[in-house]
Amino acid sequence: MNREIHEVLFSEEIIAQKVKELGNKITSDYQKQEELIVIGVLKGANIFLGDLVRQIQLSVYIDFMAVSSYGNSTFSSGIVRILKDLDLEIEGKHVLIVEDIVDTGLTLKYLTENLKSRNVASLKICSLLDKPFRRKCDLNLDYIGFEIPDAFIVGYGIDYAEKYRNLPYIATIKE
Repeated sequence: MNREIHEVLFSEEIIAQKVKELGNKITSDYQKQEELIVIGVLKGANIFLGDLVRQIQLSVYIDFMAVSSYGNSTFSSGIVRILKDLDLEIEGKHVLIVEDIVDTGLTLKYLTENLKSRNVASLKICSLLDKPFRRKCDLNLDYIGFEIPDAFIVGYGIDYAEKYRNLPYIATIKE
């Protein structure tokens, strides 16, 4: 499996340190709120979300949404489908979307507009990885782990055709 790995960008230790920093910042920013609903975007963000919420020292509720614009391709189709919606009611709540990676931003833009229409008290975005130069829409990320180059990456929950999610590091794959 690992013979397709081109280069490790972030080791397990570097990721853990960044997740701790993000958790501390989120704790500080939300400390005056009674509760926070953390929404993970499946499947890629599940490992990041699990590690992140353990670093947030607040009362949190966790829910998941599954959206797709990639399928088994390395390029976004631009058409967003909600495959799994929330189980929790978010109206009047403080919501934090946790995403694995943002590149074009089209999927996340659709998702934020959808969630804002549910009359949330506040909505912020935390993404482990960001490709800002690939952005095709105006999108504000409140918490960013790492900015990455324009390469297809895998590991730490992020896949290529459902493979490589279990890698403890983030790496590029050979084209």
